[in-house]
Amino acid sequence: MAVPTAAMGPSALGQSGPGTMAPWCSVSSGPSRYVLGMQELFRGHSKTREFPAHSAKVHSVAWSCDGRRLASGSFDKTASVFLLEKDRLVKENNYRGHGDSVDQLCWHPSNPDLFVTASGDKTIRIWDVRTTKCIATVNTKGENINICWSPDGQTIAVGNKDDVVTFIDAKTHRSKAEEQFKFEVNEISWNNDNNMFFLTNGNGCINILSYPELKPVQSINAHPSNCICIKFDPMGKYFATGSADALVSLWDVDELVCVRCFSRLDWPVRTLSFSHDGKMLASASEDHFIDIAEVETGDKLWEVQCESPTFTVAWHPKRPLLAFACDDKDGKYDSSREAGTVKLFGLPNDS
Repeated sequence: MAVPTAAMGPSALGQSGPGTMAPWCSVSSGPSRYVLGMQELFRGHSKTREFPAHSAKVHSVAWSCDGRRLASGSFDKTASVFLLEKDRLVKENNYRGHGDSVDQLCWHPSNPDLFVTASGDKTIRIWDVRTTKCIATVNTKGENINICWSPDGQTIAVGNKDDVVTFIDAKTHRSKAEEQFKFEVNEISWNNDNNMFFLTNGNGCINILSYPELKPVQSINAHPSNCICIKFDPMGKYFATGSADALVSLWDVDELVCVRCFSRLDWPVRTLSFSHDGKMLASASEDHFIDIAEVETGDKLWEVQCESPTFTVAWHPKRPLLAFACDDKDGKYDSSREAGTVKLFGLPNDS
């Protein structure tokens, strides 16, 4: 049975010790020009700011395709949407309606006004930021934990705790197909060309299906333990997977071979995000930092300090700004109360 990554502790993920170097991990000679340039930028833009978003932990953050808005989904059963104004997030609206935790959300790939939320209440909801209303509620069979929107905008795929993935027509809001898998499905994604569908599973594999036929194409043994998350880079060259073995592996999309891995985290990798130019990869776990690597070399570019485990990271679609959310406690008043904040890294130090 699949569990939402936000609920995963080290025990749930069979956490081993520090990540072990795989044989294909290469070490480069000195930082690249890109790394030096970005490090210079972040030295002047290393500020992280927090923005109150929810009354409980934030499970998911995502940017609209135009980068004007950030949405967050929370254990408090709501979604929030912020407007990005210069160097801060300004809360625009709170979206209520779900009867259970909002575990994951995503935006329409080309329409910056629509986003969709997956909830444990056995529904998904599509929201329009122009009317601030729910424009569709689609009933599903189980408690939903992961969701993605196809690159062509026509289909929404949602996975539940019982390892069923449902494909929903984004216009009619009706189910087009439903697949029950015999393995634990952790995260799902289309490739950028929209002709293959990828799943990461509890056996450390990446399963690839043809789309829309949903016929098995390949199963790749990617990691020795639970394969948790998957992300495609915006350029269509690579995808990355994160695992309970604390490794992030980078794969060539066309060849389906692993080209390098990143091993600076010690805990299960929960969340990944590629920068808009495909040159940086952020990965996070229960380690108290977010690792930012140069994709082409694997070199460490920066680390963003956190005080607690990180559930979700998302690079802005046009700028070197990273949104993220952690398992924060509101220490000022009550150390057991969850803070429910959204954070933004990459702001000018004097802002």
